[in-house]
Amino acid sequence: MASSSSYNSPCAACKFLRRKCMPGCIFAPYFPPEEPQKFANVHKIFGASNVTKLLNELLPHQREDAVNSLAYEAEARVRDPVYGCVGAISFLQRQVERLQKELDAANADLIRFACNEIPAAGLQPAGIPPNLIHANPPPRHRSMEYNRPRIDGNGGGFYQTQSLPYAYPLPWNDNYNPQGGGLDGNF
Repeated sequence: MASSSSYNSPCAACKFLRRKCMPGCIFAPYFPPEEPQKFANVHKIFGASNVTKLLNELLPHQREDAVNSLAYEAEARVRDPVYGCVGAISFLQRQVERLQKELDAANADLIRFACNEIPAAGLQPAGIPPNLIHANPPPRHRSMEYNRPRIDGNGGGFYQTQSLPYAYPLPWNDNYNPQGGGLDGNF
């Protein structure tokens, strides 16, 4: 964040605006000569006079964060003129929601399988009342599986989801054996 006078070259803003960079230039600490595209994007989206007004209204310790935010939004607007950084935020939010659903489904599967294995071993899981533990889980709705192609063709085995296949037998298959093993006794 050195001033442009120590390098004897104008800051990126003054160079872009084709004016002499004065020692007290408000742009110099935030738009170094090595980053001309940063100011070009900010100028294109917000305008140099608006950025000058904004920086003059802020306290000196707030200016760097403001310039970084302006530069980020300007670059996002150059890449996506309609949505800008809101498009990136929306994409990330949808991705978080999708991953949260996958995590919830995986946790539900883990709980269901843990509850199925514990009574067979004669142990009671902590925090789960004995009357809620079933040797056989209640059947799940099969409508969810109709849209998923089966990897093997004979009714057992794995289902392919959009992201990852389940690497374990699902208990709601027609061929599921709660004592363990499939039709041939191997899982």
